Amino acid sequence: MKIVFEHQGILPVKKYGGTERIIYWLMKELAKMGHEIFLIGNAKSKVEEIKVKLIPCLDHKNWVSLIPKDADIVHLFYKPQGPHNFLEKKLLVTIEGNGQAHEQFPLNTLFVSRSHAENHGAKHFVYNGIDLAEYPYCEKQSSWKNFIFLAKGRWKVKNLAGCALAAKRAKVHLHVAGGRIWSLSKYLHSYGMVDQKKKLEILKKCDALLFPVRWHEPFGIAVIEAMAMGLPVIGGPYGSLPELINDGEKNYGAIVKTQSELEAILKVYNPFKIPASEIRGYVEKKFSAAKMAENYLIFYRRIINGEKLNKGPPCWRPALGPEELLPL
Repeated sequence: MKIVFEHQGILPVKKYGGTERIIYWLMKELAKMGHEIFLIGNAKSKVEEIKVKLIPCLDHKNWVSLIPKDADIVHLFYKPQGPHNFLEKKLLVTIEGNGQAHEQFPLNTLFVSRSHAENHGAKHFVYNGIDLAEYPYCEKQSSWKNFIFLAKGRWKVKNLAGCALAAKRAKVHLHVAGGRIWSLSKYLHSYGMVDQKKKLEILKKCDALLFPVRWHEPFGIAVIEAMAMGLPVIGGPYGSLPELINDGEKNYGAIVKTQSELEAILKVYNPFKIPASEIRGYVEKKFSAAKMAENYLIFYRRIINGEKLNKGPPCWRPALGPEELLPL
């Protein structure tokens, strides 16, 4: 199968880049499976080493003209601007974020979790997956004294303020990767935006991920990054978090609904008693880049066969706006 991606950022990314890393890992896995993969994008991207053919694009407005004529599918991770009827029979769109109120998406749009799809009036989704080779796992003893916040700290919906308050009140250490928090507290440690090496260094010394977000989280790549390293996740009740943290009857962390619940769980030594190797195994089974690629191939074939994934254009359904703060 000939599969075309388009992305103007430089791949692979050096530091933070959620969507960019998903695209890179997906292309890598599809190429390993024997598919012919093209990236229309930045001339500085280095993708040949993962057997992806780079088509340099100097003018983003004209990228469509660079699509190989015999391409089977074009996969975008953003909503194309303007009319895209010319791509309708071979276009798949993945939306990683939440749409704005009244914003409509193409009929062949996928989402990244069940709740994410439902919030847009759709039902089809593919979970994000990570390249587990980039997350080497090793056993360690938990002390329940070190926790990581892994997100864009300046984005209020990620709730860095609530995590910092909980850590100070519980007298445990919070390591903030992905932002800065200015405080004289001995319990708060800021690293700013980190690269993969530094992120792994922090994850290895922490006991759990704090992710009590205050919006409908579409997916939360940080969740599976932490789990890949054997860490349980303490998350909020919104969006994808219940379906990522709880697998049927098995919990790989906890859902907290209030600030007091968050603070209380940090004061109880190692409350989960989940073997770290079991958490890692859960990610290997459900959230690997290879699993993600397999799932996308199913939808590629459906579109190539003429199917429309949605009966009508997906759009944001909840009454509140996608970035309005939800209570915690």
